[in-house]
Amino acid sequence: MKPLYVIKIGGNVIDNSENLYYFLKDFTAIEGYKILVHGGGKIATQIGESMGIESKLVDGRRITDIETLRVVTMVYAGLINKNIVAQLQRFGSNAIGLTGADGDFIRAKKRPVKTIDYGFVGDLDEGSVNAGNISRLVEADFIPAFCALTHDGDGQMLNTNADTIASALAVALSQYYETTLVYCFEKKGVLQDINDDDSLIHDINPKRYDELKKHEIIHSGMLPKMDNAFAAIANGVRAVIIGKSDEINKLKQQQPFGTRLTQ
Repeated sequence: MKPLYVIKIGGNVIDNSENLYYFLKDFTAIEGYKILVHGGGKIATQIGESMGIESKLVDGRRITDIETLRVVTMVYAGLINKNIVAQLQRFGSNAIGLTGADGDFIRAKKRPVKTIDYGFVGDLDEGSVNAGNISRLVEADFIPAFCALTHDGDGQMLNTNADTIASALAVALSQYYETTLVYCFEKKGVLQDINDDDSLIHDINPKRYDELKKHEIIHSGMLPKMDNAFAAIANGVRAVIIGKSDEINKLKQQQPFGTRLTQ
């Protein structure tokens, strides 16, 4: 099987034009098959507020009413996605900017209302990703750049968590490729001490993860990301790397960086 990287970037890269420039330059230098996934919540919030549309968040999750959906569709699929694609073309990456609706690549289900109505938010399941169609795109030497939007197959766009999209893509494509999922964020990786950047934990397997949770070294906001990562590994992904975006060039050099999660 050929290797494939699914790389997710967040606000710390997207919100800073200099960070984005160097990241996309390093991303282009990585050889072989790759897919980029991005969010853009902070910019969507800023533009929404400039239009008089206030963001509503519950436990860090965005409530997506119809006005907010219009904003995130414009910002994620338009402003951010096309800027990223234009920059990638500049560096020689033949990128194609996508939502889940394009090519029916990612079909989600609207999140059911329980205690909170999240609005037009999409949840993914096993059959959400059309891996065969995405593989054809990758084999044709395109580099897919997915934003955090999916569709329901019935004409409705849905706002969907970018971490979840990246994980679902890596799992679905693991039937065709040896997939590695890379989450880029502002820290060097998973840290023993959140206030000490040099306390990086280089490798974590499920047993070590249980120990780190038990001693509350990993807690709160990091838990969903880690749970997602180990679920991806259990479902065919070779490894998950959590690390800093400015170290992505180490993938080309085949040097370790960040925290590597494996079975």
